[in-house]
Amino acid sequence: MKIGVFTPLLSALPLDDVLKKLKSLNIDTVEFGTGNYPGDAHAKLSMLDNPAELATFKSKIADAGMTISALSCHGNALHPDKEIREKHAETSRKTVLLAQMLGVKTVVDFSGCPGDSPTAKFPNWVTCPWPPDFLDVLNWQWDDVVTPYWKMHGKFAADHGVKIAIEMHPGFVVYNPETMLRLRAIAGPSVGANLDPSHLFWQGIDPIAAIRVLGDAIHYVHAKDTQMFPANLPRTGVLDTKSYTNERERSWIFRTVGYGHSAEWWSEFISTLRMYGYDNVLSIEHEDSLMSPDEGLSKAAALLAQVIIKEKPAAAWWV
Repeated sequence: MKIGVFTPLLSALPLDDVLKKLKSLNIDTVEFGTGNYPGDAHAKLSMLDNPAELATFKSKIADAGMTISALSCHGNALHPDKEIREKHAETSRKTVLLAQMLGVKTVVDFSGCPGDSPTAKFPNWVTCPWPPDFLDVLNWQWDDVVTPYWKMHGKFAADHGVKIAIEMHPGFVVYNPETMLRLRAIAGPSVGANLDPSHLFWQGIDPIAAIRVLGDAIHYVHAKDTQMFPANLPRTGVLDTKSYTNERERSWIFRTVGYGHSAEWWSEFISTLRMYGYDNVLSIEHEDSLMSPDEGLSKAAALLAQVIIKEKPAAAWWV
């Protein structure tokens, strides 16, 4: 396995400085945002129509001794607002095309979330089955919105030799292993999971157990942690809508790798990934409101370097 970095935490730096910083941390693969929620600070979709810009970008990556692990365009291509929906869907489509041109095999995205009807203005994330109106909304979302889009987009990705890794994120129709596998059954094997343990921890899902549920549906992995605060849980439960920067009052916050769960936990997580066939990149994502990006990145990289499994073992005599 390799350690990588998702670059929005370094969006204030020019590309050359980003690559130098990562090399100084012994990191040689990188995940770039191309638009939608992550922004496109370093990888522009304009490269699709500008061969010179594309060539310059590729040469900078190669000259730095780096590779690109994924392109990310987390968005909501199912948004009820037509302008947002079409913009996010177009960014996702173009990101697949750019990945193909760059020889990148993985695009990270969200599943999206529709509204409650064709006339809705805002997304509607359904989390309970009663009153029955909620199940009516959920069935309509999956049957009339999710299924047509993801059948089309999953085929589009497959036709271009790209896998789409869906980040299981609350607020969207895919937020846990069950909904991930439901989408994969609709969209086909080109669509799988971006396993970010931080979003599972606070839902009460053990990410290591989730690996066993998802199996070969895991296309990519983000390295990000979550810290729970039991003193606040009795008041709010895990569905906490307070600002992420209101750390004292929240029931949980995102943390740098190792500050929510120990190195021993991360060792078992990585070993279980290997057991189930994932031998790719652990891409560090920094959203720790208690640490600067520099500190969070360096601490995460150091811990992962201690516990990562870098090579497959040789075949044993009894195999």
